Amino acid sequence: MRIAFFGSSLVSAYWNGACTYYRGIVRSLGARGHRVTFYEPDAFDRQAHRDIDDPSWAEVVVYEPRDERAVRAVVAGAAGADVVVKASGVGVFDAVLEDAVAELDGPEARIFWDVDAPATLAAMEVDATEQGENPLRELIPAYDMVFTYGGGRPVIDRYLALGARSCTPIYNALDPETHHPEPPRPELACDLAFLGNRLPDREARVEEFFFRAAEALPERSFLLGGNGWDDRVADLGNVRYFGHVPPGDHNSINRSALAVLNVSRESMAANGWSPATRVFEAAGAGACLISDEWQGIEDFLAPGEEILVARDGAEVAELLDGLDPARARAIGEAALERVLAEHTYDRRAEQVEAVLAGVPAR
Repeated sequence: MRIAFFGSSLVSAYWNGACTYYRGIVRSLGARGHRVTFYEPDAFDRQAHRDIDDPSWAEVVVYEPRDERAVRAVVAGAAGADVVVKASGVGVFDAVLEDAVAELDGPEARIFWDVDAPATLAAMEVDATEQGENPLRELIPAYDMVFTYGGGRPVIDRYLALGARSCTPIYNALDPETHHPEPPRPELACDLAFLGNRLPDREARVEEFFFRAAEALPERSFLLGGNGWDDRVADLGNVRYFGHVPPGDHNSINRSALAVLNVSRESMAANGWSPATRVFEAAGAGACLISDEWQGIEDFLAPGEEILVARDGAEVAELLDGLDPARARAIGEAALERVLAEHTYDRRAEQVEAVLAGVPAR
């Protein structure tokens, strides 16, 4: 199949949390013989912060989002594809892209791929309640299907209630080619590492699960990566702050820490069944994961055996204080075995193929 994919960025993870997910899905589709063209806008300084060159497994088209007419012309150029995807959260001219893809003639399937279902659904449902205008809500029935980055039955039912023809979660996963065990680096050694940008929907949970644990264990060492935390770490002597960490350095950090922390965004935790990219990155590196609690976690990793689960910062500190290298290694190895068997992007690409195989030709 020829697949045209409109997303935020495939070549830059800079302020782009969906980047690893896009790379995993697109690389695996390419490995299975599909030709993917990824369209991304030159926006938010991402092209200046590229962390990979144009890959061999996809064609990357960087377009200038000057105005609506220019964006619609780019979409029109994808009319020859068999499948056209509009991902949520492109960041510029989203409404224009959504409308242009929904009405595009030619493709056998037009897909809305939601990489932040809780936020997208909340916006559409609030507008529906208030009888306000939400262009995307009106367009959902026009798409042949909806894919979501996360969410279980609750997300599926909410999309169907908005008129979606179908809704299928395509969860985060592991790309073994990019995230795998590497030798630990002494300069990155710490007791707990957390990587995540400072976002309004996550900040309070990071305060609880990371900073509260760091303050409770002043004798233990913590490592923090991600944009926006500069002022928060100034008074914490046991926290080293790295700022933006390119995906290529994640393996080393995950392998050098005694444990790696996952903190879900508030909306993702409330929704459930929304494992973050970091979960599979860390598990793929064989790291011992400590995660905040959310519904459905046991469908991906077994609590107590393949992942440790905490309800608050005090429990993070308690788990970390009782963790020794031997147990951490055993948990990390069990997690690696599980994700390699069940949660790779090749598995997710198989799922995408199976869904698309059921779409009748127009």
